[in-house]
Amino acid sequence: MTAAAEVDGGQMDRDDLLRQARDLRAARRAPEALAVLEQLQALYPRFSRGFQERGHCHVVMGDAAAALEALREAVRLNPSLPASWDMLEQLHRMRGEAGPADGAAQRLAMLRRLPPEIVAADSLLADGDLVEAETVIRDVLDRQGPSAGTLRLLARIRQACGAGEEAEGLLEAVLETAPDYEAARFDYAMMLLQRQKPQAARREAERLLGREPERRDYLKLFAAACVALGDYEPVIEIYGRLLEGTAAVGGERAELCLWRANALKVTGRLEEAVADYRAALVARPDYGVAWFSLANLKIHSFSDADIGRLQAAAARPDLQEMDRVYLAFALGKALEDRADYAGSWRWYAEGNGVRRSLGRYRPEVAEACAVRTVQAFTAEVFADRADWGAPDADPIFVLGLPRSGSTLIEQILASHSQVEGTQELTEIGRYAGELSGRDPDGGLPVRPEAVLQMSADQARALGERFLAETQAYRRDGRPFFIDKMPNNFWHIGLIHLILPKAKIIDVRREPMACCFSNLKQLFGTTNQEFTYDIDHIARYYRSYLDLMRHWDEVLPGRVLRVQYEDLVEDLDGGVRRMLAHCGLAFEPACLDFHHTRRSVRTPSSEQVRRPISRDGLAQWRNYEPWLAPLRAALGDALIRYRD
Repeated sequence: MTAAAEVDGGQMDRDDLLRQARDLRAARRAPEALAVLEQLQALYPRFSRGFQERGHCHVVMGDAAAALEALREAVRLNPSLPASWDMLEQLHRMRGEAGPADGAAQRLAMLRRLPPEIVAADSLLADGDLVEAETVIRDVLDRQGPSAGTLRLLARIRQACGAGEEAEGLLEAVLETAPDYEAARFDYAMMLLQRQKPQAARREAERLLGREPERRDYLKLFAAACVALGDYEPVIEIYGRLLEGTAAVGGERAELCLWRANALKVTGRLEEAVADYRAALVARPDYGVAWFSLANLKIHSFSDADIGRLQAAAARPDLQEMDRVYLAFALGKALEDRADYAGSWRWYAEGNGVRRSLGRYRPEVAEACAVRTVQAFTAEVFADRADWGAPDADPIFVLGLPRSGSTLIEQILASHSQVEGTQELTEIGRYAGELSGRDPDGGLPVRPEAVLQMSADQARALGERFLAETQAYRRDGRPFFIDKMPNNFWHIGLIHLILPKAKIIDVRREPMACCFSNLKQLFGTTNQEFTYDIDHIARYYRSYLDLMRHWDEVLPGRVLRVQYEDLVEDLDGGVRRMLAHCGLAFEPACLDFHHTRRSVRTPSSEQVRRPISRDGLAQWRNYEPWLAPLRAALGDALIRYRD
């Protein structure tokens, strides 16, 4: 049996495959070793030592160009590979390329100055071997005691293990004793950003830029913090500066064009956004996320040549999984625009299938959370806590399911002179996680009842914390502001306890239309992972109805329900009803919401810049031949969503 056949049998894990490739190379059977490495790369596309071994094989075969390509990818994935840097130096010198050779030599010299255990642990971390990396680093700590560099590496390992709070504490300790340790401060800022603390992250980025104002990774960090805060004008300027630099070539240029295009889109500068998305595709023609971003503009049409390029890119066998997802959703939208609904559905189904396989969402977790929430938050619970929370009436929570029309409601309300639109804020979900624990697969509270352990003073303090932490998003100084995180429907009990005077609006859309709209929408990162499967989205919609009915029963009149279809048919009446619920006087600008210029981050950003339309009400019927399973899974939700 050949090596490749053994791999096809699925009998070998990652390290076994690497060992087999090494043995074949040592036996001067480099082509067979490369065949094994092809299988290894297909299974583990980010395994740096696989690329390092590929470089060795190409050296044996005398192919310096291929060796350089493999080794560059190895050190891109894992900069702590002394053997790869050594080989890169030798290859570049052999080819007379002094500059790259000197650069590789410097990296090698830096690694050789570090303790071997630190280099080994950092390399293991880069390849995802977290247990092994932590074992090595803790052994160093036991033998030598703590040092800033060792604790910094331990923090990175613990963060990768999902222990973000512990990692944050480790880095804070490092910076207390070594405030000028810029690498640790950069890690700390990145961690704050990932832990949804963008204001603190921006402060750290500003501190770093105070020392090195033109350093590219610091500028990118600052821009990312601005994006998280919804402050896009500095972002556009920073990415422009970075694009002007000589270093902005190839993959980096594609990324910078994409990021600037995203910022331009949010601020409503569509023509410039399209130009930047196109520029990203010039720099990297198979850039899946740029193709998808063009499709996600909703009003952009692809040419025949575009569709040909998309199909050719999607057919590549070496595509990364997320590129495959991006391209599939882009093709789904492109063919939908041409009324090729059968072809469009095939691509949407493919994109959903691949994306679902990459996630860990489990519908039973959401259903169990809904049941426990209903059991915990009774009418008696709220009666006993009637006078709790911060007394401020500033927040207006707009919630429901994604793609229900919440962005339209936000745009209408933000057109009022007294109301500021912010974005989908994450604070309430974070507080729920702090109090109740967070399910790692879906982010929902593990023990919703734990919220009720708060005292009156703690509830008031948490409400005041929300108002303080969201102040960074309120730049217009208006009395009221909107948090339109749709997932907050899970946390209405918590919102009521800490902010009893906040206004809450539930935006509801007909279930077939809402669920279909979610099925054809690709969301960012790990958001809304229930939307990539017909059964998952149907069960989630049913849980949403169950929970909203409960909130209506135990907090009567607390939540205003806005039916999206009713608003489309009677905009004036719907707007007046919402403004009355929020205690606001009617203003005609709310009817002319599409003229309001503001940043809008959601997939509906371009739709709410146009007058209201009935076009989307029955869009799902174009796909009705393929949606029978959705109708069956929704069951009585098709009727009771109006209850």
